[in-house]
Amino acid sequence: MSLDVPPALLDQAERGEVDEREFVDCVRTSLPYAWDMISSLVAQLKVDGGNFADNQVPPPDEHARGQLLRALASNAIRGALERHFGVRLAFQNCHRVAVFPLEASSEEPLARFTSARAQLLNQSPELRDC
Repeated sequence: MSLDVPPALLDQAERGEVDEREFVDCVRTSLPYAWDMISSLVAQLKVDGGNFADNQVPPPDEHARGQLLRALASNAIRGALERHFGVRLAFQNCHRVAVFPLEASSEEPLARFTSARAQLLNQSPELRDC
């Protein structure tokens, strides 16, 4: 299961539309490793500026890796995180998360980061089983 959904939020979903703030809070509490990583990258991007901020450190364990996969593989979760933080997210190799500002100037760096070339160049034997 991807998220630990509180009964009240599940009731809300069964009745119709879900409040996005409550959904984002559910993601925050259910996937703390992923949330903390994305939060820290957003903060780094704000402080350092530049085209993007990314993580290149593998997660400490498979549980943490699973959180990243669940957060970034779900369109609903990923979209909510992008809207909440005001960034675009990119993902490589089960742990290399990057945040890009929404400005048009980040289109080229994002395209480079998400290219087949970048994916191939980001391979290593240590990442084969991720």
